[in-house]
Amino acid sequence: VQLQAFGGGLVQAGGSLRLSCAASGRTFNSYGVGWFRQAPGQKREFVGTINGSGGSTHYTDSAKGRFTISRDNAKNTVYLQMNSLKPEDTAVYYCAASSSWPEISFARYEYWGQGTEVTVSS
Repeated sequence: VQLQAFGGGLVQAGGSLRLSCAASGRTFNSYGVGWFRQAPGQKREFVGTINGSGGSTHYTDSAKGRFTISRDNAKNTVYLQMNSLKPEDTAVYYCAASSSWPEISFARYEYWGQGTEVTVSS
């Protein structure tokens, strides 16, 4: 599975942004997809994940109520809708695929996309 994340950019605090994670591979719907982020000087942290069918999601506390993960398996794409963005959401965001679900540890994800940078200005 090859993944490519895109959609990052500069947004003001309180604004919204939608990231996309496009995947190649015919078995994409058998993988859970997670979103992680890494701020400068910080460790990579889990944001949320969605199962293969798209019927279940799990989020970290900081993302609950503001971020929504969805997927369109017909398009081999997973989305991260981010609302009410805060300056502390500034980071490089990564998508990753895992054959097991749910997984919150980055070590459990076998495939990674390149990151897309999100900057939230105050």
